[in-house]
Amino acid sequence: MPGYFFQQAGRDYRQGLIHLPMTIAQLYQIYLQHPSVQTDTRKLQQGDIFFALKGPSFNGNTFAVQALEQGAACAVIDEAPADGTGPLSDRLILVEDTLTTLQQLALYHRQQFDIPFIAITGSNGKTTTKELVHTVLAADYITYTTQGNLNNHIGIPLTILSVKKDAQFAVIEMGANHQKEIEGYCKYTLPTHGIITNAGKAHLEGFGGPEGVKKGKGELYDFLRSTGGTAFVMWDYDYLRTMSQGIPHIIKYGTHDADVTGTAQAGNSSFLTVALTEGPTIHTQLVGDYNLPNVLVAVTVGRHFKVPGTAIKAAIEAYTPSNSRSQLIQKGGNHIILDAYNANPSSMRAAIENFAKLVPSGTSASPEPTNNKILILGAMAELGPESLAEHQGIIDLIGQYPWKEVVLVGGDFQKLQHPYKRFDNSKEAGEWFRDETPKKAYILVKGSRSMKMEEVLTS
Repeated sequence: MPGYFFQQAGRDYRQGLIHLPMTIAQLYQIYLQHPSVQTDTRKLQQGDIFFALKGPSFNGNTFAVQALEQGAACAVIDEAPADGTGPLSDRLILVEDTLTTLQQLALYHRQQFDIPFIAITGSNGKTTTKELVHTVLAADYITYTTQGNLNNHIGIPLTILSVKKDAQFAVIEMGANHQKEIEGYCKYTLPTHGIITNAGKAHLEGFGGPEGVKKGKGELYDFLRSTGGTAFVMWDYDYLRTMSQGIPHIIKYGTHDADVTGTAQAGNSSFLTVALTEGPTIHTQLVGDYNLPNVLVAVTVGRHFKVPGTAIKAAIEAYTPSNSRSQLIQKGGNHIILDAYNANPSSMRAAIENFAKLVPSGTSASPEPTNNKILILGAMAELGPESLAEHQGIIDLIGQYPWKEVVLVGGDFQKLQHPYKRFDNSKEAGEWFRDETPKKAYILVKGSRSMKMEEVLTS
């Protein structure tokens, strides 16, 4: 491969690097020959294009030569090598900024498609919604989607670049913790359709409070409004009705007064059952009524794009959550709900309230919750000045219900007075759990990702 470099005026390159101007279109031709992009040498496959990204504690440029030696087709760098690279130098692509180039390449690739790109954001439930929408569309179409949690300024362009030419749909998850972030993602994702699951109390510190959350998440609606796009809107939420005004195409879902409606059906199962107003009853493998909107929007998207009703039902019923998201685990005779991927005041309240009213299988329905329920909750992160008040609010909510045991772990739970067991971290809570050895209990484990609450079950 000849040397490919962006010309950078006024910059002094090391001797031996070839100065050739290159456009994104030319770089895209290289990508077409090697359509697999990687930013981590530990995951590098033969023939990948390696993008040497930088962060506060790492510099991918220092691994560029290693990437080439491991079989990368070429490496995109924004710092000239400190040492001579010999025969490898003709496979280095020197650019002004590697991350910007990655995003520009993703935009160029996105512009080659004339298919629906569905963007999903929100404070809670966006990953589950993404998975459900993907599984429904994939039942009838070739559909690509965000893998894992690649929902940020690096993951989104990587997701776009993973979309192959046979794609009929792309479903892109967008995470954000400050304003203007979603706006930036939309510039290279160019979504045609969008879903805001909700705008709750998440990342309050970065967004600047609840209204800042709405403004930040609403940047997706702003893009759809300006480009004539389509929004799937949870019509039960008055604030989403208001935020979505002016979008030319709105498709409504909810429990009433919407294009697709349904309700959570009561039962003795821990799993959510959804009774559609017009359509079959769907027996999911999701825990918690708070997943109702996620199921409804997946049904709505499927119907909008003409996926057969039987395929929609089968796809949702076959979906099993993973990665500590509302997982139901049977362990030691206990029924454990592990929801430890993330937590904020909105999701924490929903999880506690749902758990409190859950009627264990094998028992008769009763307005009084069973006394064999255990809460193990980790602190919530990124709440800024409101953090203490929000943690106190959760403590107050817990006090409204009878529990066999309550365990509060780390963070601002440690700074407040309460009558419950307290531990500094999940390891200590795990030691308590191991020593306590509860039997035939129902247990909710939830907390922010930083608390690593899943380790309570493995300590």
